[in-house]
Amino acid sequence: MEAGPKHTITIKAEPEPITIDLLKTAVIVVDMQNAFVRKGGYLDLTGNDISACEKIIAPCQKIITKARQKGVKIIYFQMGCSPDLSDIGPADAPRAIKSKGLDLIRQRPELKDKLYVYGTWGAEIIEELRPQQGDITIKKQRYDGFIGTNLELTLMTFGIKYLIFMGTASNICVESTLRHAFLLDYFPILVSDAVGQKGPSMMQEATISNVQSTFGWVTDSVRLIKAINQIKA
Repeated sequence: MEAGPKHTITIKAEPEPITIDLLKTAVIVVDMQNAFVRKGGYLDLTGNDISACEKIIAPCQKIITKARQKGVKIIYFQMGCSPDLSDIGPADAPRAIKSKGLDLIRQRPELKDKLYVYGTWGAEIIEELRPQQGDITIKKQRYDGFIGTNLELTLMTFGIKYLIFMGTASNICVESTLRHAFLLDYFPILVSDAVGQKGPSMMQEATISNVQSTFGWVTDSVRLIKAINQIKA
């Protein structure tokens, strides 16, 4: 069904405002899992500062709640691998060589519940953002959510054209997927206070700059929710 004007909103963003149709929009929640956001999870265990990811929980929660109320599709990514590691790819692949997580899974099997093995605490979406009926969860084994998943078929099924990105890590999985979306002619919108980086703040700044200059639009949760509130029902 074609959307009428009542489903169209204009979001204040950089480098310029963007007008979107909420009936053709999905919120993409990237890897908000215990392993990456919680104390005692994978990132924390490997010495990473997870404060940038902790502070985005509240903005993500507000956006997801508001978007659901307006009928926007919510799509969760769940980064992980099967317990037998049969879906991680060749052991001599560049990703396998660079991945500290895969090293830990192999070398410290007693920590698997804290990592991102499917079926464990670490792989679960955090409680505050737990998917609800009608939401979609897509498992992925790569940073880019389009690789090896049914994401594109899902977006086509629901006639999605606009993608609102939030989650972690902004400079890795978020940016990898956002760039791919742009190259496939989707309209990516990054919510700057609802994404958290891995590493120093300059990583976040670089991602925001990349999106603003080349790969999409950047807004924040306050401006996004204000725009969504233009829709009465």
